[in-house]
Amino acid sequence: MKKSLEIEQQAAEIMADPRWASIVAKDKNSDGTFFYSVKTTGVFCRPSCGARLARPENVRFYATTEQAERAGLRPCKRCKPTGLSVREANAAKIAKACRRIETAEEPLSLEELARTAGVSPYHFHRTFKAVTGLTPSEYAEAHRSKRIRETLTTDQSITDAIYDAGYSSNSRFYESSDQLLGMTPTNFRKGGKDTVIHFAIGQCSLGSILVAKSDRGVCAVLLGDDPDALARDLQDQLPKAELIGGERGYEELVAKVVGLIENPSTGVDLPLDIQGTVFQKRVWNALRQIPVGSTVSYAAIAEQIGMPKSVRAVAQACASNSIAVAIPCHRVVRRDGALSGYRWGVERKQILLNREAGA
Repeated sequence: MKKSLEIEQQAAEIMADPRWASIVAKDKNSDGTFFYSVKTTGVFCRPSCGARLARPENVRFYATTEQAERAGLRPCKRCKPTGLSVREANAAKIAKACRRIETAEEPLSLEELARTAGVSPYHFHRTFKAVTGLTPSEYAEAHRSKRIRETLTTDQSITDAIYDAGYSSNSRFYESSDQLLGMTPTNFRKGGKDTVIHFAIGQCSLGSILVAKSDRGVCAVLLGDDPDALARDLQDQLPKAELIGGERGYEELVAKVVGLIENPSTGVDLPLDIQGTVFQKRVWNALRQIPVGSTVSYAAIAEQIGMPKSVRAVAQACASNSIAVAIPCHRVVRRDGALSGYRWGVERKQILLNREAGA
């Protein structure tokens, strides 16, 4: 009777451990994070092992394969826990493909990349997106965008910079230059010197608010206590742009944003001019999908964009967001639900969340 109770207790303890759920689900994403052994067989496995589910009272957890082997256990011949997992092997293949894309003088076709990886184009495309969060063509475009930004800051001619970045022709680059740079290459080289930004400053329940707009849409929503400090912040962000403030009509734009702050349930569909890296844009787009009154963790956002190990980078992208409320970084919290940093102050974050919860 006593032994039976001990077994039941052991089973209950294992089943209460979140790692048990990963074993039941045969979760490949958990591979490498821990290993488990089965007492009756004397072997240890990956969480995703396809073997028949063991009884929980016979399961033990290990942080590393070395720890399991020191306990006298043998590696499973089915899931081979001491070798590369499928996820790790895929990551290695995709990392190699990324280096090829980055160093290629001419754009590589999907078929060429898949052939080098030894898989079909369909499988390569699916795996590449699962690992990087981007398709191969999107990754190549992002890399070219990075290179063109770097080369435009040198003394090279714009034409040479375009070709050095991997574009096959001027026309192909100029078709997407506005989206890549947010302005013409000439203006980018000048640091946005000829870019015109209209802005207006108002007051709301959270303090002072500045709303700035380019000809593409709202490019900044800043919150603070000092209106002059907000104007200086905008100037620091756009040091060479022409800033025009206080024009008739732009106060109405501020009123729309204030309305969104005071009454989140109304919703305001504002055209946005979102400028950032490819990664930042992916994070910010994910934030815009969070419903009013809801919160998600940084880890959940990282999972959503297909980069589960980039939690810290997600937090940095949230901190870099300069369009408050319209890109709702205030709806992102820590995994345990606690509030973390907020560019405009944690108190404002709490007020916004409380207001949305009652919306």
